[in-house]
Amino acid sequence: MQVQFYTPHILLQEFINCIMVIDAALEEGEASVICYPPTPQTSLFFYINDRIKVQKKGEDFVLQPRSVVVGLQSSSVVLDVNKNHKAVRVGFHPGGLFRLLGFPMGETIDASYDAADIFGNEMKEVNEKLQEAENFDEIKKVMEEFLLAKVRLLKKPLPFDSAMMELLRVNGNIPIEQVASLACLSLRQFERVSKERIGFSPKVYARLVRFSKAYRLREDFPHLSWTNIAYECGYFDQMHLIRDFKEFAGITPGIIEKELENTPLRMQRGMRL
Repeated sequence: MQVQFYTPHILLQEFINCIMVIDAALEEGEASVICYPPTPQTSLFFYINDRIKVQKKGEDFVLQPRSVVVGLQSSSVVLDVNKNHKAVRVGFHPGGLFRLLGFPMGETIDASYDAADIFGNEMKEVNEKLQEAENFDEIKKVMEEFLLAKVRLLKKPLPFDSAMMELLRVNGNIPIEQVASLACLSLRQFERVSKERIGFSPKVYARLVRFSKAYRLREDFPHLSWTNIAYECGYFDQMHLIRDFKEFAGITPGIIEKELENTPLRMQRGMRL
């Protein structure tokens, strides 16, 4: 599996965190069905080769569009990536997708949208260029050209956006009152703006940030104990970590550990937030 993270063009950096390109050709017999837990990052995915199928809890697998906008998720989904998985993901800063699309992010929780329904016919041209790209650098260039054309349409940034970046930087371990102060908002205003520009309340989003950090630490450093991970991520104790894993992943850390051992694809390994 090859993964490359790119820092986006300087004009994109105020609302986009990274551009991630992945190429994973599975060997015969390797599992192609994997669990994908929630992250605090909204995304825009382009599937260059085989399109994936996604299964939400209690539902059947659904084949995804060639390009798809994905809002924040409150629970894990199951992915079937087939055998020839090549894709590019644009990861947004907190509030970045709102600035790009302009509609309340609460509408996108646990939802995904065909990007062609949002951006129109240009998606066909972008997807064709991605399929013609000969290497990762060319894929990144195609994505930047598409996104740079959108910069002039962005909604203006607010102090809220930089305040949530600080919350993300410290892995959610900061009093919500302090983040609201950085955003120049009262607690009630902060809650309202958070649900509009992020989708979650500030407290739930902070918990999601902390959970995601713990999960990615386990993917990146499987030798770390859960006790060490809980401490590193700022959990009061291991029971609080277990509570968040049950809520966001639907299973305990011990079960996740076994799943990761049997999964060749680590879809969040090295993810930049």
